[in-house]
Amino acid sequence: MIQLACPLCREPLDEQPGQLRCGNGHSYDQARQGYWNLLLVQRKRSLDPGDNAAMVQARRAFLDQGHYALLSDRINALLSQALAGRNTPLELLDLGCGEGYYSARLEQALQCAGIDAALTGLDISKHAVRAACQRSRSARWLVASGADIPLPAASLDAITLLFSRLMPEPMAQVLKPGGLLLLAWPGDEHLIELRRHIYTDVRPSAYDPLTQLSDLFSLEGQQAVQYRFTLSDNDSIQTLLGMTPHSQRLAPAARDALAALTQLELTLDVNLAVLKRR
Repeated sequence: MIQLACPLCREPLDEQPGQLRCGNGHSYDQARQGYWNLLLVQRKRSLDPGDNAAMVQARRAFLDQGHYALLSDRINALLSQALAGRNTPLELLDLGCGEGYYSARLEQALQCAGIDAALTGLDISKHAVRAACQRSRSARWLVASGADIPLPAASLDAITLLFSRLMPEPMAQVLKPGGLLLLAWPGDEHLIELRRHIYTDVRPSAYDPLTQLSDLFSLEGQQAVQYRFTLSDNDSIQTLLGMTPHSQRLAPAARDALAALTQLELTLDVNLAVLKRR
C-alpha cells in the first residue's frame, strides 16, 4: 500500500505502530478504531464537517437492507472489467467513502475476480469513517478532505466517486496517467416518488459531471442502472429519509404525510461512467 503524504508539507509519512510521522516532524496518531485523521483543523469549514452521526447511522441501516446491492454489484462488475489485464498490485481510492458499504463490497468483488488491489477509503466525516472501519479491517480508512487528498501525485490506478462532490483537479493529481475514475450520480428519476412527497415542484436535474471533467478525463463508457424497489414499513421509509439531505428540508405537512406511509415503491436511477485520466 502506497505511503500517505503529510497534509501539512506533502512529505511522505512513515508508519510506525499507532503513528504516522514525516521527515519534518509532523505526526498523526491512529484512532482506536483504526483510521487515520489527516484533516487539519485550519482546513475545516465547521467543527464537525460532513455527515453527522445520525445520517451515518441511517445510511448504514438502509444500505444493510440490501436495496442498493444490485447497484453495488454493477459498480463492482464495471470496475473489475475496466481493471482486468492491468499490472497488479493496484492502488484504489474510494473518495467520499461514507460508512464503507460500497468500499467493502468492491474490495471483496475485486478479490473474487482475482485482482490484487489495495483499497483506501476517504471521507471528511469522522462519523462515517468510524463506521467504515467496521466494514473492513484490510482497507485503509482516512478522515481527510477530498480537496486535499493526502496521497502522492500520480500514485493511484483508480478512484471511485459515488454520489460525492466532484473535484476534478485533486482527483487528476493523484491518478496515474491513464488511471481510471468510476463515477456514480443520480439520474432524473432517482427516488422521484420520495421527492414528490417532499417538494411541490420536482424538476429534472441539470447536473452534468462529464462536462466538468472533460478537460482532464476522457470518457471510456457510460451506462444507467434503473430498477424499482419497495419499502414495506414506515421505519424503512424514515431510515431512507434520514440518510438524505431531503430530511433537512421537510415542511411539517410533508413530514406528517411521510410519517403516515406504511409502504413506498421507489425508483432507483443512477448513472455510471468510467473515465480515463488524460
